[in-house]
Amino acid sequence: MGRISHVSVGVNDVRRSKAFYDPLMEILGLRVRHSDDESVDYGNQGLVFSLETPTNGEPATAGNGVHVAFEATDAATVQRFHAQALRLGGRDAGAPGLRPQYGPTYYGAFVLDPDGNKIEAVSGIEDYSSP
Repeated sequence: MGRISHVSVGVNDVRRSKAFYDPLMEILGLRVRHSDDESVDYGNQGLVFSLETPTNGEPATAGNGVHVAFEATDAATVQRFHAQALRLGGRDAGAPGLRPQYGPTYYGAFVLDPDGNKIEAVSGIEDYSSP
């Protein structure tokens, strides 16, 4: 198989994180698949993106160098994602734009969520090449 089943990031307040992520996931066409006081899962027919309070009871912390990239349909969607994230209290971590170091059509934008998790929306990844 070799396919990612799901990705989870730690959050300290599921309700706050859900309020931040719901509009962003809607832009990308992902819907809530499950939600309770400890987690919320977004997805479609495949990959699930999950926000969870740590099961060990310790505070959630963002990983240095870790980020989750969501594929967007086009550059306009990447721009909407970035603008909405900033309106919702996210912090800019890389404005929308071409990233030619990853490929001639790679267009991405990066934000940090309320817990410091780095997320990206990207389009034009057909020619993606890892640095």
